Amino acid sequence: MMAIKQVVVTGSEGKAGRFVAEHLEEVGYSVLRVDIAAALDPSDHGLRRVDLTDLGQTMEVLQGADAVVHLAAIPAPMMITDAETFRNNTLSTYNVFSAATAMGLQRVVWASSETALGLPFDREPDYAPVDEQHTYPESSYALSKVVSEEMARQWARWSAMPIVGLRLSNIMAPPDYARFPEYQDDPELRKWNLWGYVDARDVAQSCRRSLEAELSGAHHYVIAAADTVMNRSSAELMKEVFPNVPIKKKLETYETLLSIDRARSELGYEPEYSWREA
Repeated sequence: MMAIKQVVVTGSEGKAGRFVAEHLEEVGYSVLRVDIAAALDPSDHGLRRVDLTDLGQTMEVLQGADAVVHLAAIPAPMMITDAETFRNNTLSTYNVFSAATAMGLQRVVWASSETALGLPFDREPDYAPVDEQHTYPESSYALSKVVSEEMARQWARWSAMPIVGLRLSNIMAPPDYARFPEYQDDPELRKWNLWGYVDARDVAQSCRRSLEAELSGAHHYVIAAADTVMNRSSAELMKEVFPNVPIKKKLETYETLLSIDRARSELGYEPEYSWREA
């Protein structure tokens, strides 16, 4: 594989996208930022407003790129209608995969979601920590991500272009940590994702590592912080809230219950940030 230099970041003005674009630029990539909600400055040639549900616009913006980090999407369930969430997310991702293949890109990295794991965990998980095999889409949003993971496998077969999906946990920017004390008295408040989160700066790291890892085919990885949002041990939380769920490994005190073992071993991902240090 030739060296990747030119990277398009879609959803660049979103919560994760800002950190991803900035980090890639800091480590030496040339970045074109793309966002349908961009407030355009005619002098800013590094930012484009593009509707990724339009294949022609998607192909045009990827022309000349080496890779794309596709973060643009309706970012959560219940923001708009279920049908429109599913349509927007699957169509825009299909167009990115299709255009990337047509334009001869070397790699696609894209944002899947922790919701594919079975969130919210009102339905108990089969085991913990949950990993990539634990796939139960419970919303149209989650279904759009699982369908996109299957599309990634097909496009990778057709094109031999590596496609890396990141099942991102609940993304937190540093100012968000101010509200973490609110979670401590009631473990039910955050059981919906097994008390998980990920720092936006670690999302940026995971995207960079996904661009650089020696991979072929389509892959998806859970990306989370190394710990939980709670000041109680993970084993204690599981015993109180999910007493009947099997625990697959001996847990460190605050260890994440969203397994990042595969991302560690295959991408070299290692979370660098924790709310406990904020």
